[in-house]
Amino acid sequence: MDEIVFTGRELDVMAVLWEQGASTVAEVRARLDDSLAYTTVLTVLRTLEAKGHVTHESDGKAHRYAALVARDAAGRSALGRIVDKIFGGSRELLLTQLVDGRGIDDAELERLRQVLNQRRSAGGTAP
Repeated sequence: MDEIVFTGRELDVMAVLWEQGASTVAEVRARLDDSLAYTTVLTVLRTLEAKGHVTHESDGKAHRYAALVARDAAGRSALGRIVDKIFGGSRELLLTQLVDGRGIDDAELERLRQVLNQRRSAGGTAP
């Protein structure tokens, strides 16, 4: 799988496209937490398009941008980098970090246990 890398600002914009679907620059800008200039959001979208992560179609005078990269594919790529670079390739250390000291209640731990058990039942191979 090709590595998918986003800057923080690009990830913010991608999150809007993943949640809202195809959007104009103004629509993306309205959904962002930061109050960015229209031209800044446009520049980020054009950069994402140049990288092959989004595409656009004309919608009257505006362009409607849509994600070409699925959220789960981006997540797998980012998580792979985190496991390799921060946890030295150890998924166990990552899992330990996720559940230690994060205020996870018993119900959530049980859901995580069920996910792990399902994975084990499926043979434990990567999707």
